[in-house]
Parts: sequence; structure tokens; C-alpha cells
Amino acid sequence: MECSSPAPVWPTDRKPPWLRAKIPSGPRYGAVQKLVAENRLHTVCESAHCPNLGECWSKGTATLMILGETCTRSCRFCAVQTGRPSGVDWDEPRRAAEAVAAMGLRHAVLTSVARDELPDGGASVWAATIRAVRERNPATRIEVLIPDFRGKRNDLLLVLAAKPDIVNHNVETVPRLQRLVRPQARYERSLELLQRVKQEGFPAKTGLMLGIGEQEEEIASTLTQIAALGVDILTLGQYLRPSLNHLPIDRWVTPQEFSSWREFALQLGFRFVESGPLVRSSYHAEEQVI
Repeated sequence: MECSSPAPVWPTDRKPPWLRAKIPSGPRYGAVQKLVAENRLHTVCESAHCPNLGECWSKGTATLMILGETCTRSCRFCAVQTGRPSGVDWDEPRRAAEAVAAMGLRHAVLTSVARDELPDGGASVWAATIRAVRERNPATRIEVLIPDFRGKRNDLLLVLAAKPDIVNHNVETVPRLQRLVRPQARYERSLELLQRVKQEGFPAKTGLMLGIGEQEEEIASTLTQIAALGVDILTLGQYLRPSLNHLPIDRWVTPQEFSSWREFALQLGFRFVESGPLVRSSYHAEEQVI
């Protein structure tokens, strides 16, 4: 792909103007904040320092993060705390279902930390949560953003047996940077998961961060490989460094370049592409489905 974007002019230690996010405010924001706290739930919005928290919560929606707030993996782009989690909360699926009902969501997005210490990687909790949300909210579409379950086919099938409406698993970056960016994951394993999701008849979704050190030809090659699997929905967003302990930003990707990648991906056959500086996995998720 030939990108017409000019060379970056903004230094990486200062955010450009197109990355200004909405400041959290309003009664619906406060209601979501209270709901999450009272139900002892976690959101990826908070744990991953999502720049769209203000916009989404002000609209009365949040992405629930199940299986606790401590991840067993140490991805070098992610703000979610890493360590050894303590047990499994089997009441969490019920509380998640009640939260979805309280928010009145027509399209609920669920994600989780990685729980590699569990025999099934948390797949049984995933399945229980999907069923609980479905039973309590029969008209709500359920989108799940799942880990790779260390490539264990039966764990994935356990989640799929609960019948989510959309299955998302993020590749995150190009093959060359995988070990640097997410050392406990594998690019091939992620592709196999997405392929299996499609083989089982589910709509599949994935996403990449840009601006973390990838080259243009690597982006094009990676998107081509993913499109060949039949993945339906793609999200592309700007990598934002959560702290000085995380990987540095390589460059700011301009809105024009994101637009160019969107057109490129649509030509590859993706049914929907959400591409922009502030785009994250669950950003405008309901509109993507529509």
C-alpha cells in the first residue's frame, strides 16, 4: 500500500491534537462508575487505561473484564496489572449479567485477563458468563474478546459452545514484533484461533496497534494473512504507552494513514474496518455489527 501521509512531525513524547479524548462527565458516566463499583466488577476501560473511557461511560456503556483484574501474562503494551491471581469468583457471571441489564445494553462486550494458571485457562468461567448474560438479557448481542487459551482447542470450544454472537481475539502487532510486544503469546497460535472460530461458524474479529515499531510492508502482509482466514471485522488504533515501564511509542500514526489502511483492508475483503487513532477493540462495537 502506498500511504500519502506526510512524515510524522510530532515528537513521540507529546501527544498530537488528534489524540484528544473526551473528558469523563455527566450523570450516565457517574451511573456506570457506581454500577461497576457496587457489583465488584472490573472493566478493561479502567484497567487498560482506555482513552475512550470518558466517551463510552458518558453514553452509559462499559466493557466488562471477567476473571479478576490480575493477568498471568506480562505483555509490554498493556496496563493491566500482572501477577498471580487469587482463585475464581463464581458469582462474577451473575453480577456481570446484572450489570449488562442495568446498563440496558443491546450489544455487550466482555473481555478477560489471561488466566494461564487455571487448567482450562478460565474457559469455564467464560462459558458461565456468556450463559448468564444471555439468560438475563435475551435480546442482547454478546461480543467476547478472548485470550488464546494457550492454543488448547477444547478450551476454545467450551467458550464457543455458550454461543457468543461475535468472537474477537487480537493479533495486536506484526509477526516480527510479537515476542517483544506479547512474549507469552504466539502469532501462529492467534491465527489458528481465528481460523477455528470461522470454521465453527462464528463471526470473527481482530485488531492491531500501530505506532509500536512496525513497518508499512509488515502491516500490509499481516492484514493480508488475516483477511485470508475470512475474519470479518478489523480494528486498527494507535499504540499509547501506559507508563515508562512499557514499550516506547515509535511514531504517531496520522488520521490520514489510518484512513488509507482502512481502504486497503476493505479491499482485502474485511466486512467492516474501524481504523483511527483512538480506536480500541470495543470502540463502536455495536455499530460494527450493524
